[in-house]
Amino acid sequence: MKINEALKNYALVPKRYENADSVSIVTTNDGKYVFKDKKANLNIVKFLKSRNFDYMPRFINDIALDEYQIMEYVSSFDIPKERQILDLITLVALLHSKTTHYKEVERNYYEEIYEDIKGNLDYLYDYYTDVITLIESKVFMSPSEYLLARNINTIYDSIDVCSNYLESWHNLVQDKRKRRDVVLHNNLKLDHFIRNESSFLISWDKAKIGSPVFDLYKLYRYHALDFDFDEVMREYENNYPLTDDEKELWYTLISMPPLIEFKGSEYERCLKISHEIDILYKTHLLITKTT
Repeated sequence: MKINEALKNYALVPKRYENADSVSIVTTNDGKYVFKDKKANLNIVKFLKSRNFDYMPRFINDIALDEYQIMEYVSSFDIPKERQILDLITLVALLHSKTTHYKEVERNYYEEIYEDIKGNLDYLYDYYTDVITLIESKVFMSPSEYLLARNINTIYDSIDVCSNYLESWHNLVQDKRKRRDVVLHNNLKLDHFIRNESSFLISWDKAKIGSPVFDLYKLYRYHALDFDFDEVMREYENNYPLTDDEKELWYTLISMPPLIEFKGSEYERCLKISHEIDILYKTHLLITKTT
């Protein structure tokens, strides 16, 4: 549906349009609104409302019927990013706290997760072994190949660390028959956080139910090199402590190296490898400080 038609249904007359990521910001005769041409997750919205979690822009349209979203535009204060990330993680802890519920699981639930992660680690080990064998067979390495070869032990060490935490997690959960679930925003980053007199999370299109660890992991992967995550995690756990098995799963996920493919230009490959190696070093320091 065109924006003008959607706004007309709510007696709003557009005067100015701005594009920002996947939304349109529209100045109307009755103020500023955000239009997103995508249906809201009604079940998640209802669940959040039932738990009195109101830290999201207000919908002005009927999201139960409409295939789009119209929300009030919320402006943000200009505050330091170091303060923003702590305010964000405090709000995430509140989200998880208010939406916590427990679910019975089948006997093989945790076993399937264990086998899936273990399979990924085995694949990563074989992948990097094949890559480094090929690189070392060359007379001359490209800059990106040399960068990976120089840091391959960091990748292998991370696989070992990840394997150890996976086994520790598996020992803690193999007899469990319940799991702790929360509403996951599932797309956490500072771009989706607004701070003024209150705090707001925006962009809920990927929201789902799952372990709180997955929100933390996605935030970490996005901002690992931007902030001191030791402080971020302390702030989170001051408000919503992780269980022992959740901590082991958190360490498992963040210590798992990504699969680095040799795609793009040589410059882009060097940037990618350097970025991922820096995250692995940062993760090693984080784990050392927090365990």
